[in-house]
Amino acid sequence: MNIKKFTFNPISVNAFVLWDDTLECVIIDAACFYPQEEQQLKSFIETNHLKPLKLLNTHGHFDHLMGNRFVERTWELKCEIHKEDNYLLEQASNQAGMFGIPMQQPPKAGHFFEDGDTIEFGNSTLKVIHVPGHSPGGVAFYSEADRLLIAGDILFYGSVGRTDLPKGNHVQLISGILGKLMVLPKNVVVYCGHGPETTIGDEKKSNPFLN
Repeated sequence: MNIKKFTFNPISVNAFVLWDDTLECVIIDAACFYPQEEQQLKSFIETNHLKPLKLLNTHGHFDHLMGNRFVERTWELKCEIHKEDNYLLEQASNQAGMFGIPMQQPPKAGHFFEDGDTIEFGNSTLKVIHVPGHSPGGVAFYSEADRLLIAGDILFYGSVGRTDLPKGNHVQLISGILGKLMVLPKNVVVYCGHGPETTIGDEKKSNPFLN
């Protein structure tokens, strides 16, 4: 599996495109906000002759949803999200307004996934791992074959997702990280929703929130 990371919008969200030799791809947290960011995403997909099949969201906070309208308009893909975060999706423009950022309301979800679901594209598979706490419906996407984890805002390099937002729960978040993510192989590369990559082994060893 191949992975391309973009860092988009005023809140520096990491957006991802994943694809394999079939050229079928998924877009995760399409966060493009400015026209030049939209063009950057489109140009990458077109230049590499990729075929977008799915738009996946790790969770429903507005900064991760900013590109959903563009992706639906460009490739006719409705987003997929955990059902527990649908209320956040429905309030996204209001969320953005509270941070002083003007944002059109994203389109409605086309599908709700659940913990343990598998997402298939090309010859690749991602497993949905539900870890609430940062948001009620926060998920990570795990490829066992490729030893990679798209963690959204659940886990960061040396840190974890903030839990001071509405319906956040620090105890629940830490419990989920320890019980569902730290049990993965140490060499799994973690692609975070903000900031640099890390590995399960490094976070198990040195993340101050987990020790």
